Amino acid sequence: MSRSFRPLPADFWMQQIFEAKSARTGGVVRRKMQDIERNVGKPRFEAELIRRGYHAVQNGDQVVIFCNNQIIQIIC
Repeated sequence: MSRSFRPLPADFWMQQIFEAKSARTGGVVRRKMQDIERNVGKPRFEAELIRRGYHAVQNGDQVVIFCNNQIIQIIC
């Protein structure tokens, strides 16, 4: 039996990211770019990061969201 995938409403999906415990405490959250594009779209996602003063980096299909406004340093 195959299940059809029904994405969450965009606002709810975005809310879930930023209400995660690690996000609320200024930590990091990781999501697949494919999920971001499917659920809210990259432009809307980037606009929300800017609005919150957060940063994100992408490596392959993974996006790491830094839920604070501290400077990001690449170590190596």
